[in-house]
Amino acid sequence: MLFDTHVHLNADQFMEDRDEVIQRALDEGVEYMVVVGFDRKTIPLAIEIAEQNDFIYAAVGWHPVDAIDMTDEDLKWIEELSKHPKVVAIGEMGLDYHWDKSPHDVQKEVFRKQINLAKKVNMPIIIHNREATEDIVQILKEENAQECGGIMHCYNDVIDYAEECLELGFYISLGGPVTFKNAADPKIVAEEVPLERLLIETDCPFLAPHPNRGKRNEPAYVKLVAEKIAEIREISLEEVARQTTENAKKLFSIE
Repeated sequence: MLFDTHVHLNADQFMEDRDEVIQRALDEGVEYMVVVGFDRKTIPLAIEIAEQNDFIYAAVGWHPVDAIDMTDEDLKWIEELSKHPKVVAIGEMGLDYHWDKSPHDVQKEVFRKQINLAKKVNMPIIIHNREATEDIVQILKEENAQECGGIMHCYNDVIDYAEECLELGFYISLGGPVTFKNAADPKIVAEEVPLERLLIETDCPFLAPHPNRGKRNEPAYVKLVAEKIAEIREISLEEVARQTTENAKKLFSIE
């Protein structure tokens, strides 16, 4: 039993063969997935995919790269969609200092608005972080994000920041990078974060784990992430799968 907590089956890369991709995931023991919508195009499709599949859920939010495009109407729309029975989280949201489209101050404002929306609707948040960990942790503290909790999605930084996020009640989610040969930080995180606070994901179609690195990622490959964590922790794949699935179901309030 595996739970891929972050997929983009709503991406253009899956338009031709989404059903086959979902079936391959089921064949590999992936019993739950969360499709993440993050703009006007991907949010409706995330919900549509969740509606069509009992074992697939949706998250709705606004990506920091596109923060400059978000209007007050978009925020109200996300709030309305949070009432949908298949929506289990707000996000992905956060900060991205790699791309230049949205100024940092705009990103921070949109991030804060979404944290407060999540607290209002009592839902966990999914955090996107690229080259902005210090600012993200500061904002989570300032906005009392422990009131909603959530996920540090595809965590790829030092253990020290992970520990600060754990203190705020957040889960740490690991993806393909934990399998990369030279990725030291995710391996330390995989070893040191308590198993009951770890989640697994693919972030497909991006960041495919070894030995598929550089190819299109898909939910079936979340098993490779779980296998690597099991290897690092010197425990069974079954234990990693069971606990990370239990963690995700608890966070997302899935029976």
